[in-house]
Amino acid sequence: MDKKDLFDAFDGFSQNLMETLAEAEALKKQVQNLVEQNAVLRLENDKLRDRLSHFSQMEENESNSKAVNSRKENLEKIYEDGFHICTFFYGQRRENKEECAFCMELLYRE
Repeated sequence: MDKKDLFDAFDGFSQNLMETLAEAEALKKQVQNLVEQNAVLRLENDKLRDRLSHFSQMEENESNSKAVNSRKENLEKIYEDGFHICTFFYGQRRENKEECAFCMELLYRE
């Protein structure tokens, strides 16, 4: 192997190494985004659990007639906070707080 072939081999190896490094950086950014998203979702989940716990305690302390109104108000608050209350998407965040026909049916049925 002469010097030119050796140099070309090192140059090819260097190019492959740079491409691999770029791919590793892209994967690192994806993992970082996923970790951040996971942290946000964990915080949302904790808040929802706290609210659910709070609402459960409130329901135990109220009478049946007051509980119906209280449940509706609690559902309205959760819905206004940007979360689904329907059985299909319960607890999921509503994108841009857009209206959900299923949630609206639960809130306004008699």
